Amino acid sequence: MKILVVDDKQSLSELVSQFLGQSYAVTTMEDGMAALTWMQDGNIPDLIITDLEMPNMDGFELIKKIKESGYFSEIPIIVLSCRDSSADRIQCLKLGADDYLVKPFNPEELLIRVEKLLIRT
Repeated sequence: MKILVVDDKQSLSELVSQFLGQSYAVTTMEDGMAALTWMQDGNIPDLIITDLEMPNMDGFELIKKIKESGYFSEIPIIVLSCRDSSADRIQCLKLGADDYLVKPFNPEELLIRVEKLLIRT
């Protein structure tokens, strides 16, 4: 199972990949633009974990583009953000995100949420 982590903060990406890397193949990208390009090159992750605030293409735009694309629209998406407003959560869920976790987060909780989404797909 392949997981794509999209976050411009390398320390966070590394933490997530170390934790999830014990069970999954994890790839990290710095922003939505890089993530989409990587996917369009034929790399299809089983799940995407994305931040919202990133340069070039933010998480909202990334979710929108993935869900609008017929090819990638079934890939589950977890948002991992320090934005804790219900407006942001609602916008992400409306755009098609499957889950929303606020930083700082418990890595074990993230792992459980990842496993639940991957079992469903």
